[in-house]
Amino acid sequence: MKPLQLVSTLDLPREEWLEWRRKGIGGSDAAGIVGLNPWSSAFSVYMDKLGLSPEPEETEAMWLGTHLEPVVATRFEEKTGKKTMHRNFLFQNPEHPWMLANIDRWVVGEDCGLEIKTTHMLNRSDFEGGVIPPSYYVQCVHYMAVMGVSKWYLAVLVLNRDFFVFEIPRVESEVESLIAAEKSFWEGNVLKQDPPAPDGSERAGELVKSLYPSGRGDGNLAPLYGLEDDLARYKALDAQIKDLEKEQEAIKQRVQLEIGDADGGKASGWLVKWKSVLSNRLDADRLKKEQPETYAKFVKTSESRRFEVKKEETLDD
Repeated sequence: MKPLQLVSTLDLPREEWLEWRRKGIGGSDAAGIVGLNPWSSAFSVYMDKLGLSPEPEETEAMWLGTHLEPVVATRFEEKTGKKTMHRNFLFQNPEHPWMLANIDRWVVGEDCGLEIKTTHMLNRSDFEGGVIPPSYYVQCVHYMAVMGVSKWYLAVLVLNRDFFVFEIPRVESEVESLIAAEKSFWEGNVLKQDPPAPDGSERAGELVKSLYPSGRGDGNLAPLYGLEDDLARYKALDAQIKDLEKEQEAIKQRVQLEIGDADGGKASGWLVKWKSVLSNRLDADRLKKEQPETYAKFVKTSESRRFEVKKEETLDD
């Protein structure tokens, strides 16, 4: 099977590129869909494909990864003796048209590609032990499925520490499992506009709030019949969290008593820091009282929605 060249990405404007990537599932989406990406989820991918979430701002890590990509490709060539090339197309699997791929590099003469990753030295993945992070692995499996090839290379630059190259063979059962998961997501969620359940991540919470940033304010209550078990579980977890936080705080206080006026302490396998830190904080109450005009000039009003769950008999009238 050979992939289709859906559109040339050479000099493709960013807005057009974003529209094209919403027409299917890309390599960076795959791990989120199957729950193996700590920074993404099926819910956040769904929101993106329907254009319901704002495009995330470019972080320093994203900027650095983009600009170091040619450096990593060159290092891969030096380490392996292989040659790579650009293939400036958005590829499409002809049998599963929702599967798209925008690959980093193509390895000349081997009929396979190269995925490039840049990470920091605090990444705890055991690269030296040959362990590939699940999100990286799933992305490579996705590309093998789209491009119809039997292997994929992964090059990882760990900044200021090391460089690793992995050769990932195609495992047909894993390819088929990923195709099935992506098909279920695309046809069952995206095309039907039926969102998958949020996963509890911070990103999912931000997306839910972006959908409904404010309430109507008319006092009407939405019917939640059928969610009684979820609401009961929420309250039970709320109580457990408070108990755990109290237990954690008690431990913290006991350790602080032992540290006294030292800057921290040591135990077998543990290091504790408790240093004095100077910080400046605006005394808003005093400013409002003594210079009300200045306070009014710079005060900023924001709106948020408070979420609270109570038993019905305790609801306010």
